[in-house]
Amino acid sequence: MTLPEAQFLTTPRGERLAYRHWPGGVAPKATVVLVHGLGEHVGRYDAVARRFNAWGLDVWGHDHGGHGQSDGPRGGLRHDTQLLDDLALILDRVRAQGDAQRPLVLLGHSLGGLVAARLVSLALRPVDALVLSSPALDAGLSAVQRALVAVLPRLVPDLRVGNGLDARWISHDLAQVAAYRADPLVHDRISARLARFIATQGPATVACAPQWSVPTLVMYAGADRLVAPAGSEAFARRAPPAVVAAQAFPGLFHELFNESDPEPVYAVLHRWLQDRGWVQG
Repeated sequence: MTLPEAQFLTTPRGERLAYRHWPGGVAPKATVVLVHGLGEHVGRYDAVARRFNAWGLDVWGHDHGGHGQSDGPRGGLRHDTQLLDDLALILDRVRAQGDAQRPLVLLGHSLGGLVAARLVSLALRPVDALVLSSPALDAGLSAVQRALVAVLPRLVPDLRVGNGLDARWISHDLAQVAAYRADPLVHDRISARLARFIATQGPATVACAPQWSVPTLVMYAGADRLVAPAGSEAFARRAPPAVVAAQAFPGLFHELFNESDPEPVYAVLHRWLQDRGWVQG
């Protein structure tokens, strides 16, 4: 099956934001909005979206500014809240074009998990549930890196450098690693401003965990070398257990849905959605 064609909306800053829609059939019980990670694009989530479609759900997703087919400097941010503002715009478009009364589930991976969780923590838009896949709640920065993040954004906020992500650690599936490396829409840039967003907003989101009220599933890789699993662990530990469920997958690498055998991951997600009445058995 071919990837749904990209559509575009124009942001208040005058740049195009690319998004895609995977229709969920006649009467979907919920809508899922996918939020991708650093340096990639939502087209890499085609298999995830089609799994949701098979479960009878409607799916949307966008490319962050500076990523994929969206405008903007690769890995850059025009302003500190750009990623949150763009996600809010997409949610408004989804509500306007779909069933505004249908339950809406955010699924964010890595940087996208941080963006989705931060939007929920700040109550920027109402959502009915949140799924986090290896969220970047703890970037695992060294003392030197933390010092650089504290200084560089004030001096050269638009300076873009390599993001340091090693594709070897996204998955045990070598075909997935090769596809990532060959993807012309994948890049390795990150600006000082974006690095500061990740470094500061992860801990700020974890600090909100005790007051969390949106049903949330946190799934994280036990052998993750790209973000620190400690961020997910801390968030789940501090959050109300009746609201936040957490599942670790020992031995798996960062991209849970692209691992050699993602079926245990899908099984946990399916069961969680089934408990809410949004998918069938």
